[in-house]
Amino acid sequence: MMHGRAGAYSSLANGLYDASTLSKRHKAWGTLWAEQGYVALMVDGFGPRGYPAGFPRYSYDTRPAELNEVAIRPLDAYGALAYLRARTDVDSAHIGLQGWSNGGSATLAAMAATNADKGFMAAIAFYPACALKDAFRDTGYKPYAPLRVYMGVADEEVSPSRCAKLVDDSRAAGGDVEISLYNGASHGFDDPSAKRQGVEANAEATDDAIARAVAFFAQKLGSR
Repeated sequence: MMHGRAGAYSSLANGLYDASTLSKRHKAWGTLWAEQGYVALMVDGFGPRGYPAGFPRYSYDTRPAELNEVAIRPLDAYGALAYLRARTDVDSAHIGLQGWSNGGSATLAAMAATNADKGFMAAIAFYPACALKDAFRDTGYKPYAPLRVYMGVADEEVSPSRCAKLVDDSRAAGGDVEISLYNGASHGFDDPSAKRQGVEANAEATDDAIARAVAFFAQKLGSR
């Protein structure tokens, strides 16, 4: 699981950054996957590099190069893949990747057919930024394994239309990729907080995306 620009932890962590202060979203998804019989691994891509609290909105152009979601964070994903493959309680041939926002972009980059590592059987990206630093402008984007994207039409941080075009172009090139767009849903629509889920469109999008994600991984990775 690849977190977004706010990092892996709760905004109320108050300087304590460990498993006890993971954000509600990450705890909820980790619990969900565990209930399905999976091992869920949260990859902290910011904390070890000195930015455990993450970054606020509109900070994209000022974030350090060592956090690059296209060139660097996919390496974290493949480090996690190697770790999971070494565990005796993991089916090493059936491991999936999931990311949100900045981590969703990292997920897209990690799943590119041009990636030499490969190894994930399927991937899910929630409301990623799909420009991907123009890394695939000339070659085009195509995932090497099935990929699903979920995002709200009312996303206030990234462009749903840009992601829809990326998916359409990728499908035209033979990529097994689909996008679900939710009318009225915002960025971070699956955040379980009362503020987010108090918006009807977010709550409906969350229920649908969770159901789709669970069914997708069950089909591609195998269910309990």
